[in-house]
Amino acid sequence: MKIEQIYTGCIAHAAYYIENNGEAAIFDPLREVQPYIDRASKDNAKIKYIFETHFHADFVSGHLDLAEKTEANIVFGPTAKPNFKAIIAEDNQEFKVGNYTIKAIHTPGHTLESTCYLISDENGKNHGIITGDTLFIGDVGRPDLAQKLVKDLTQDKLAEYLFHSLRNKIMPLSDDLIVYPNHGAGSACGKNMSKETTDTLGNQKKTNYALRENMTLEEFKTELLDGLLPPPAYFPQNVMMNIQGYESLDSVKEKANKPLTPVTFEAIANQTEAVILDVRNEYDYIEEHIPNSIFIGLHGQFAPWVGALIRDVKQPILLITPEGKEEETVTRLSRVGFDNTLGYLEGGIEAWKKAGYEIDSINSTTPEEFAKVFQEAKIIDARKPGEFSAEHVEKAINIPLDFINEHLAEIPKNEPFYVHCAGGYRSVIWASIMKSRGYHNMINVEKGMSGIRHTNIPLTNYVCPSTLK
Repeated sequence: MKIEQIYTGCIAHAAYYIENNGEAAIFDPLREVQPYIDRASKDNAKIKYIFETHFHADFVSGHLDLAEKTEANIVFGPTAKPNFKAIIAEDNQEFKVGNYTIKAIHTPGHTLESTCYLISDENGKNHGIITGDTLFIGDVGRPDLAQKLVKDLTQDKLAEYLFHSLRNKIMPLSDDLIVYPNHGAGSACGKNMSKETTDTLGNQKKTNYALRENMTLEEFKTELLDGLLPPPAYFPQNVMMNIQGYESLDSVKEKANKPLTPVTFEAIANQTEAVILDVRNEYDYIEEHIPNSIFIGLHGQFAPWVGALIRDVKQPILLITPEGKEEETVTRLSRVGFDNTLGYLEGGIEAWKKAGYEIDSINSTTPEEFAKVFQEAKIIDARKPGEFSAEHVEKAINIPLDFINEHLAEIPKNEPFYVHCAGGYRSVIWASIMKSRGYHNMINVEKGMSGIRHTNIPLTNYVCPSTLK
């Protein structure tokens, strides 16, 4: 059967392409749609349907642009109420793509409209199921997102829906079905996803905690909700964009593709209160950067961190990028709804310095130098609570990058302290945010825990009572 997973690692997202007999379908497309059009063109196929498993929270889907460019029909599951033309499928409604059959199976729980798509080949044999955020490999979708938009739709109520959807709609299906989820490890839409991006349903029944055969509803709720961290601030905003519509990506890129001289760059920054976002490598940023700029490196999980730390998707943004990475940066920002990029600094930091403007740097040290002073030092660990609990430097306090905005008052302002993460990426983001807020007393530990483990610094899994939850 011709089904391809199109995986984008930086946001842990999987779209799917299906083709048969000159017709194609795309499931849960990303914002940039040309790759899907090119893929169908390679098969001399026409994209007939764009299937959405639900209104996504962690990215802005490409359904509108793809429909505009291909005249394909957008399909959502039952109860969906988009503000644009779409087919709202009934439970068990079937669609034909060539000789393949796509059956919509309504599986509320992650959201009310969540729908899986059962795929059968030309002989009528069930091949696989595209599960969206209903079922992941090793996990299931979190049920707490819709309550951000509908107050009486509580996580407890959605968890109950999800329990019944899994047991009544998914688990009765045959064990040899291939499970095709919308996300893999690293996505904030679940908490325990595997690095594997497909599996058989039979193996998931054996290994996925949420599919335990003898599990009660109360056990399911407890295990599903335990350890669930608050969702990033941009999630509800992305949901609304996916429901209401959005500006074409072509228009967003055209608006953002503005090379700016240092003089113009500074003037726009002052006039608009734009965030100056530096997406270069962390070592380049440590050495020199524009004062008050924020670092989020393009080589990491760029878009999710932007969404988590810049709280409003309408925030004006000015870019400092590696040469030739301007369009990629704008595209990746748009994946999570940040469409208000005003331009980029032409010539980068070198042009800024040549124009006579001030630059700043981050005080940084090696793990070996840190090992000489750690016993007397104040230490902040910027990793997630689970990482911290598993292993951390003695006396360190956990202030995760994800929740830095909620804990500014707890960060020392008048005495030096060291900050580290797992590998050196998040700690520089952490330090850049604090410097932009007037904190200049931190020292970044390069390479983070990956470097600290090779020193004589003792590590523990004891959690100090003052550690942030």
